[in-house]
Amino acid sequence: MWVHPIIAQRVRKGQFASLFADLRAHPPKFFSYCRMSLATFDRLLGELRPGLTFMDTNMRRSVSAEERLIITLRFLATGNSFATLHFEFRMGTSTIAGIVRSTCAQIWTRLRAEVLPPPTRQQWMQIAHGFLERAHFPNCIGALDGKHIRVKKPPNSGSRYYNYKQFFSVVLLALADTNYRFIIVDIGAYGSSADARIFRASRMSQWLLSNQLDIPQPSPLPGSSGPPAPYVFVGDEAFALSPNLMRPFPRRGLDARRRHFNYRLSRARRYVECTFGILVSKWRILLSAIQMAPENVNAVIKACVVLHNYTRMHDCVPDEEADVWPTAGQEGLPMLGRAGSVGLRVREQYAEYFMSAAGSFPSQHSSR
Repeated sequence: MWVHPIIAQRVRKGQFASLFADLRAHPPKFFSYCRMSLATFDRLLGELRPGLTFMDTNMRRSVSAEERLIITLRFLATGNSFATLHFEFRMGTSTIAGIVRSTCAQIWTRLRAEVLPPPTRQQWMQIAHGFLERAHFPNCIGALDGKHIRVKKPPNSGSRYYNYKQFFSVVLLALADTNYRFIIVDIGAYGSSADARIFRASRMSQWLLSNQLDIPQPSPLPGSSGPPAPYVFVGDEAFALSPNLMRPFPRRGLDARRRHFNYRLSRARRYVECTFGILVSKWRILLSAIQMAPENVNAVIKACVVLHNYTRMHDCVPDEEADVWPTAGQEGLPMLGRAGSVGLRVREQYAEYFMSAAGSFPSQHSSR
């Protein structure tokens, strides 16, 4: 039966108003439905409303900012298809697709500077303090890793998106801290590329090479009388060793000193793995192959990353030491290139320190 568009719009508006009122009346249900608290949703809506508000016309009313945000959050939180959301919200699939694309773009554009700002020297020092306290790895300013996000094979793409795990993907390369927040991300590399290659081609690498990240200058390791050690990122075997990027020793022929270093590095590196785990468990669109064009996939991943940091900031209790700011150094160090003698010496310096009385702790010996 044909229904006039304005009447259909009123029916849909009434249904959404009822749903929204019911969710607001039950905060736990709201959190489960939108993956964030009611207070955080209202804060987020206030920041996004200017970009999500459109004018009504004589033929139809515009979709409200609240409805646009709810639809997008539901899509990201469940991974449901546009056809499924069509039945849930009584809206055309093409309309829902357009809403999701535009809202994801607004989330990235309007919130990126707030939740993913370039770290200052003080923030690098605070991150290093977190790794020292929680992972027992001094002078560490981030855990680095790549996450393959499943996608539908783009047409005429050959094997560019086909990864070593034998599915099609794009890569989310991320640096994370001990609060399970992303510090810097690079999104959209082909799944066939190795993490080391993606890192070398990323803006993160370019910023490091040109010394634009304001990394503190080397400082002595706690309790050590040895030479100052550079501040480092920690990564797995996929990355190349350099003065500011530590990777494990090769697994063959490990002595006690190298085993202890690998163990301590793995304790620090697990934070980025846990951050990825929290991300995909909350925004389940990332658990299955995203049925969108590559440029739209990148927009969805960007929105999920921003929402991850946003909810971590506003829905989590801050750490007690959040206001403690150790003294910063003066100059950052260039990074990357081949491991060379400098990168090897830095890794050996950390390995020796972890075996010393100042740098060891009891559980590392019992665990090994």
